[in-house]
Amino acid sequence: MATTGYAVVTGASSGIGAAIARALAARGVPLILTARRLDRLEVLATELRDRVDVHVMPADLAEAAAVAGLVDTIGHRGLQVRMLVNNAGYGVPGRFDAVEWRRHADFLQVMVTAVCELTWRLLPSMRAFPDGRILNVASFAGLMPGSRGQTLYGAAKAFMIRFSESLAQEHADHGLRVTALCPGFTWSEFHDVTGTRAMMDRLPAWVWLDADAVACAGLDALDRGQVIAVPGWRYRLLHGITRHLSDRQRLALMARNASKIRRVD
Repeated sequence: MATTGYAVVTGASSGIGAAIARALAARGVPLILTARRLDRLEVLATELRDRVDVHVMPADLAEAAAVAGLVDTIGHRGLQVRMLVNNAGYGVPGRFDAVEWRRHADFLQVMVTAVCELTWRLLPSMRAFPDGRILNVASFAGLMPGSRGQTLYGAAKAFMIRFSESLAQEHADHGLRVTALCPGFTWSEFHDVTGTRAMMDRLPAWVWLDADAVACAGLDALDRGQVIAVPGWRYRLLHGITRHLSDRQRLALMARNASKIRRVD
């Protein structure tokens, strides 16, 4: 991977986002880190600045004007973006109609609208490089049928996968590579934020992935030009098996197991 041009990493304050930032810094890629928590971003930036140039730009992507403001700040600092990592995300636990609409609207703004807008605004910069890159951190949930609980999560991640496939085809002639990274359960703060940590701790150890390994798998897949990347051989096997099931069988499988991995009330 070339070292000219900056990589924008959203949701960089923890989890997979922070792991991707560290992996990019190890490859010599200068960074623009954004997330809501400025203190966490500053800690990570301090850690990485002995390797690469790092700019910290806090933003709350649930705010409609946040993406435009972020891109304006990048431009005012005279920074050229070669790579975008759309990683910011979270889940809204519970049954769809049991959650107030404002929370759903904020979720869609972060997980769908901000992803599309930030990509659209930065595409001219990335296309100007001969090796532009977009890494969309989706989820294995986006490859599976929908289930009860966190109703919009799988749908948003499925959108991100289809979005990545279309972008990859549209911009292949410009050398721009796009990958949808689809990890399964990964050790991070995700389940602490959604309040489902106790439930997750009951899952077998084999389902869990390491954030650093997920980050490297995503970047390696991007370098290979692989549009959909599923880290972990167990998840790749599960994906292969479920693809051969009928829709009825796949939905029945999710219905039986939803309460083990989601808060469905």
